[in-house]
Amino acid sequence: MRKTVNLQRSLRYLLAWTPTIALARPASAQRPVTDAVLQSGTLSFVGHATVGEFVGTTTAVHGGIIGGRDYAMTRGWVEASVRTLATGNDRRDRDMRSSMEVDRYPAMRFDLSGATVISSSTGALDSLAVVLHGALTIHGVMRRVDLPATAVRGADGTHLSSRFPLDLADYEIGGLTKMFGLLRMERQIEVRVELQFADVSTLWANP
Repeated sequence: MRKTVNLQRSLRYLLAWTPTIALARPASAQRPVTDAVLQSGTLSFVGHATVGEFVGTTTAVHGGIIGGRDYAMTRGWVEASVRTLATGNDRRDRDMRSSMEVDRYPAMRFDLSGATVISSSTGALDSLAVVLHGALTIHGVMRRVDLPATAVRGADGTHLSSRFPLDLADYEIGGLTKMFGLLRMERQIEVRVELQFADVSTLWANP
């Protein structure tokens, strides 16, 4: 029942979402892309502070893909709850939620407007190195981005992974210094995303 409700909610988002920009890519990589919904996902970041490196993680992620005749025409979105990011330190988590102003900006979101295929390989699974084009919105600030990613196509879905650097100052996130300057978090972090998309046709066939 829960899977059906989540599927219906994701499909409503998919049908309501308006496509934006289609970017060209090599003709040799042309292939259809299937509509899909996010079945599971993990968003994490690696931060560096005076007291050492730490990792923040959430699995409260949802989204979907609107397929097209090729990757350049593919649209989609992924959204994660900021409040659910956890680093394993309650005080640090409270400071992070304060800096991110979670009551005012509860979600981080990436809207996909197309993808460029860089390279591909075939075998037991099809694997593509791609660049995802779109808009990343964090802390109420939207910026156009091009994110490197790997897409691995399975029998009934696609696993997408991406790692990219992010400058917190680009998204007007402050409050990185605590205790009169004795503790400081660097503004540069690394974001890591692991997403498992399930084909819509498969989900409807197995409610």
